[in-house]
Amino acid sequence: MTDKIFFPQPVSTPLRQNQPARANKPAGTDFGQILDKKLQGELIFSNHAQQRLKSRNINLSAAEMNKIEDAVGKAREKGARDSLILMSDLALLVSVKNNTVITAVDGDSLKDNVFTNIDSAVIV
Repeated sequence: MTDKIFFPQPVSTPLRQNQPARANKPAGTDFGQILDKKLQGELIFSNHAQQRLKSRNINLSAAEMNKIEDAVGKAREKGARDSLILMSDLALLVSVKNNTVITAVDGDSLKDNVFTNIDSAVIV
């Protein structure tokens, strides 16, 4: 005597006729991406960098700030972490990851300086 073994079919959820299909999220709507964009938008100057700018009487115009932010953006696109930004008579050491200017050196103090722990340089 052989009895047939019954294997039930797997239960599947029925398709709902009135259920809207999930739309794919547009790029950039992830919380982390929005936060990154907000954090990348504003360049921060560390206390040390602020002291250096003040002691060396360096005043940055809005146009210069835009150039610096563009340079940091270019460094970020290339995957840089710590970058040296060189302008006409100014050098800025920037943590690209933190979007923070770490220090500033004017043209008079640039000679005989050695910049270490950088992985890129952007000339503006």
